[in-house]
Amino acid sequence: MTIAHLVQREQQQTLEWLHNGLFSVLLDSEATEGKLTVGRFDVPKGEAPPFHTHTKEDEVFLLLQGSALVWAGEEEHELAEGGIVYLPRNLPHSYRITSDRADLLLIATPGGIEEMFRHAGRDVSTPRPDGFEISQEKLAEAAALAGSVIVGPPR
Repeated sequence: MTIAHLVQREQQQTLEWLHNGLFSVLLDSEATEGKLTVGRFDVPKGEAPPFHTHTKEDEVFLLLQGSALVWAGEEEHELAEGGIVYLPRNLPHSYRITSDRADLLLIATPGGIEEMFRHAGRDVSTPRPDGFEISQEKLAEAAALAGSVIVGPPR
């Protein structure tokens, strides 16, 4: 059997993300010939991205640990540990972490969404600039580069 791409944990890029959370790029579009992106969030209670829409990719979240509220369109759902949600492209969505911490696996297809995280986030292998934060302007810029649209504030 041939493995097309293998990445050990120490080879994965980890980015500081919203609310001092972390996003690890497990497989990027380069590694998967553009087919998908796989990432993992380690985020604190209250972490909530703006209500947004992806125009280029479908997204799957698997909540490995913790709990969250998920909004898909106008619907609100509770997501418990082990729960999974499929979010097709062009469906406005967001989430809010309700547990002390959460561990989420992200799968997006086709790949490329990792560039949004790389554009606005900070690689944790580099020194942290004083006062680092992801401004709303930087987040909107990164989202637009990835074909995503922010349609409202966090919920």
